[in-house]
Amino acid sequence: MSTISLHRTELLRITHNRSRISRQRYRRSIPPWRMVINSRSSDTTKKGELSVKIPQVDQLRPEGLRFDRLQPPEPDLFQHDRLDFGKFVAREAILDEEYWTAAWLRAESHWEDRANERYVDNFKRKFAEQEFNAIKRRCKGLQGQTCTCIVAVKKEEKHIKCFVIKSVVGTLDLNIRFFLQGETFPGEKVKSQLFCTINREGSNRYGYIANLCVAKSARRQGIACNMLRFAVESARLTGVEQVYVHVHRNNFVAQELYQKTGFEVVEMGQTESSGDTYLLQYTR
Repeated sequence: MSTISLHRTELLRITHNRSRISRQRYRRSIPPWRMVINSRSSDTTKKGELSVKIPQVDQLRPEGLRFDRLQPPEPDLFQHDRLDFGKFVAREAILDEEYWTAAWLRAESHWEDRANERYVDNFKRKFAEQEFNAIKRRCKGLQGQTCTCIVAVKKEEKHIKCFVIKSVVGTLDLNIRFFLQGETFPGEKVKSQLFCTINREGSNRYGYIANLCVAKSARRQGIACNMLRFAVESARLTGVEQVYVHVHRNNFVAQELYQKTGFEVVEMGQTESSGDTYLLQYTR
């Protein structure tokens, strides 16, 4: 019989502060144990239990958000512009928790085809945090351009309360932008002048839709189509007649969705990643 002893391992912990990074050594709390090998038998027994705890990465939650917050009744939101369809309603996001859930849906959609990649959950959490902050910045407005985060929310059922994070099932961004000098459609390659100004007249504005996604559990229920219709009508209420969206040439499902909703291809461009895209315009 022979005995192999294993000792505690000394590790290095790095603690992050706002202005500095401190390094200190600590010892992992692993009780010493021995593996006893009996030469007369093939059985291996262990004295003492090995317990190695891998720290779990908590979901990134910006300060002030309440993830146990119930979805308030629609009349309490004072939201007049909305589109009711079936069990859902499309409207502008109001609560920070709705912005966060919209960001998380986009993270899920972005990593949907790469679910088996290593550390994918960490990537999605980081993506969601960055997108949440980006949505908040965009919705504050920049250089006269406006952005609205539109969400599809489950209607409140009688005597049944639902958390905000369980209520939001779809999202998209509606951007109101200005054409650059010489442009007739977004992204058109025009000869730029050394000095130019943006024409901020109402007729020079257009709507641009981006970041459309729907939760897996809520697909095939007309949510995407109705969010698009609501986005187009919202743009027209501000005096914007032209609404555009880009779609990848290989995304046939999305192309069918947009064409079904009233969009038609007006231009094919080249993205920075060398993938062909189509520019579609709402024509109804």
